[in-house]
Amino acid sequence: MVLSTKAQQAGVVEVSRDTLIAILQNFRAEHEINPTATRTVSLGPKVVDKSKASRVKRKGFRVQIYSGSNRNDAYAAQSRFRSQYTDMDAYINYDEPNYRVKVGDFTSRTEANNFMRTLRNQFSSVFVFQEDIWVWE
Repeated sequence: MVLSTKAQQAGVVEVSRDTLIAILQNFRAEHEINPTATRTVSLGPKVVDKSKASRVKRKGFRVQIYSGSNRNDAYAAQSRFRSQYTDMDAYINYDEPNYRVKVGDFTSRTEANNFMRTLRNQFSSVFVFQEDIWVWE
């Protein structure tokens, strides 16, 4: 196999750019700002004054912590969850012949998945489901 290359013309390449671009590039270099680097920004939980807000239904996500036909086990799972997470709601649904206990009112799947990972050590089978949730507005 033979590879050959030929230059079309010999000459000088001149690069011209706006001075603002040079200033921005120097600023980024001085402050070590890498445009390809990613950063996680946490805004923290949204604080809502519940005395002035109302609860409305929205599409969201919940984490299921129990599914089975035993009513007592469902209520026990709900009670166990509520004793550990007093600031979060737990809901029991009966869809014959099964009881399902779902917890939380998450507006994003990421939030629900993160909480699900936390619950994996405490409950045997946890899953994220999309459904109507209650949120304060």
